[in-house]
Amino acid sequence: MSASKPEPVISLRDVSKRYVKYDDQPMLANALRFRARSRRSTLLAVDTMNLDIAAGESVGVLGRNGAGKSTLLQLLCGVTAPSSGVVSVRGKVAPLISVGVGFHPELTGRENVYVNGTILGMSSAEIDRRLDSIVEFAEVEEFIDTPVKFYSSGMFVRLGFSVAVAADPDVLLVDEVLAVGDFAFQLKCFARMQEIRAQGTTIVVVSHNINVVRGFCDRALVMSHGQKVFDGPTFDAISEFYNVVGREAKEDAFGAGELADHGAVIESLTLHNVGVVEPVLHFDSGEMAALRLRVRATSDIANPVMGMTITTESGTVVYSDTNLMTPFPALSNGEVAEYETRLALSLPGGGYLATASFHSAAGGNSVLLGRAVPVTFYVSARSLASGVADLGGTFHRVSS
Repeated sequence: MSASKPEPVISLRDVSKRYVKYDDQPMLANALRFRARSRRSTLLAVDTMNLDIAAGESVGVLGRNGAGKSTLLQLLCGVTAPSSGVVSVRGKVAPLISVGVGFHPELTGRENVYVNGTILGMSSAEIDRRLDSIVEFAEVEEFIDTPVKFYSSGMFVRLGFSVAVAADPDVLLVDEVLAVGDFAFQLKCFARMQEIRAQGTTIVVVSHNINVVRGFCDRALVMSHGQKVFDGPTFDAISEFYNVVGREAKEDAFGAGELADHGAVIESLTLHNVGVVEPVLHFDSGEMAALRLRVRATSDIANPVMGMTITTESGTVVYSDTNLMTPFPALSNGEVAEYETRLALSLPGGGYLATASFHSAAGGNSVLLGRAVPVTFYVSARSLASGVADLGGTFHRVSS
């Protein structure tokens, strides 16, 4: 007889969270007349979510702004109640869902440690024993008796995280707040999270930093418009996340993949492994990729040209190129053609955008005929390499 499956630490069954959204403009005149705002609609922040997370799992949650990620964490820690369905979380929960959450601004850091620690289930004696290590980990020894209203956001995060992990939680919920801390402290936090995970703590991380999710989580969810659209291995989840980003970007663009018809229509822009038909959106650093542009000519084009640019998600250009000096063969009206540029993605880990444009060349100049909706993709790489390119540096001792 097989052993029964252990009960999950986190369980959601058909959970939805609805908010009322007022669609009319708030006006002072209406408020002075005590006139109620009448036009309302329902925002479904989480839509029919089913989810099980076992003890000791570390799960990432990915999605664009407004996907419902933070609402999900608020449901898990009890900050908000579901509109329908059942949320079950077993054990002691430590939420890190906002900078300074649970801290009273007029109290000192020391006083807030005792207040927060008590809320998280620690006794005064336990806090007494752990106070020195909490303060040391947070690196706020000089300010521990200063009211926290004078703390920087980084100090808030350090102290809040230190108290949360000192409470030995069964479930740790982290919502983007660690992005406020400096890089060295982030590394220390994730090392500590690995330790408590090894002790059986379940950790759920919401972050826009894909490197964080890739490096820390074995499993990830992808959310879109309040729904769970993927739940599985992190590598696959990252690919699906960028699929979602691409689809939603095209929906937001309202057909911006083509300019007003100036002689060509952009039908698609896709990224591929070289020689592979199916598009992909997740590459290893240094891997060869093929950026393919499919166009339909709506007039005769004598000298077709493709331009392309790779940028970071923040907009920094890392590579741009064109075949302006060596145009493609002429296109006839109505003809469909696919063009490709191959490149080695020798990039640090992170998210990137690939864009492409289509031109007609004449005398060393060009006329823009169409511009594609950008493709967002992710590169997995060495965790500490940074910059606009990964030049593959190695480190050696060369003298005794």
